[in-house]
Amino acid sequence: TSALLAELVARHFAPEEVAVITGGVDVAAEFASLPFDHLLFTGSTAIGRKVMAAAAQNLTPVTLELGGKSPAIIAPDYPIADAVRSVAFGKLMNAGQTCIAPDYILLERSKMQEFADRFVAEAERFYPARKEAQNYTSLVGARALDRLRDGIEECKSRGARILSADARLAEKGNSLAPTVVLDAPGDCRLMQDEIFGPVLPLVAYDDLNQALDFVNDRPRPLALYGFSHDKEVQDKIVRETVSGNVTINGTLVHIAQNDLPFGGVGPSGIGAYHGREGFVRFSHAKGIAKVKLFDPTRLLTPPYGAVAKILAKFMTR
Repeated sequence: TSALLAELVARHFAPEEVAVITGGVDVAAEFASLPFDHLLFTGSTAIGRKVMAAAAQNLTPVTLELGGKSPAIIAPDYPIADAVRSVAFGKLMNAGQTCIAPDYILLERSKMQEFADRFVAEAERFYPARKEAQNYTSLVGARALDRLRDGIEECKSRGARILSADARLAEKGNSLAPTVVLDAPGDCRLMQDEIFGPVLPLVAYDDLNQALDFVNDRPRPLALYGFSHDKEVQDKIVRETVSGNVTINGTLVHIAQNDLPFGGVGPSGIGAYHGREGFVRFSHAKGIAKVKLFDPTRLLTPPYGAVAKILAKFMTR
């Protein structure tokens, strides 16, 4: 993708207009250390810290679109079947490899098994194995696959229950079948690091306040999803959590609103862009004042007399 982008941009733009630079970690580090007017970075929180540190050497302002563990909170009044459809869509788009994918689900304890069973069934409906999973996406590489497999095995060894979709979905490339994890330990890798793949932990709560506390006790996420038909509950979820953008009764929808500012907060990012906010973010507003018929500073020059005293009294009234 990078090579194709570089080829197409070079075909249509002069280098001084738009340029694409490809490379690995060394090139990226060198790039971030250059004295740009502004730097936008999309990636992990860990790398975002390094980009910001490099940019600080030149006092280059940054916009960081990072990630984190974006939760989905399912309130008691919301039908599980409807929630599963929305979550499956958001979680399995590009096999979970989007920065705003639902990372884990908070739901009532009594509904966990129903959600897990329905999610697996929905995944298999989305991607029928009998069609050789032609629509199912591979992970970006073997390292990503190993990381997720290790995370699943850690949870399994510590007593978590694992449910997976049809294994034939994982027969080609670096694919991993959609997987649900129930009762994952809070300190395991899947509950500490952004998952970025088709693995979905379910976290039980006994009342909604407990779910909100769970979110607020953790780093602020890039996205948050709330599911409820009760307007008061919707407002409570939005009001009592801190995150980037929020979608109510759906997933990923906020990214499609081109005129809606997009960005995280704290560990999930700095600054927002898209639409008008993007134009403002990447522009420099230059204030200009013009002196025309009369220069008001003439009233303020020494030696100070009665006029200066009147002006001073007026300004400090």
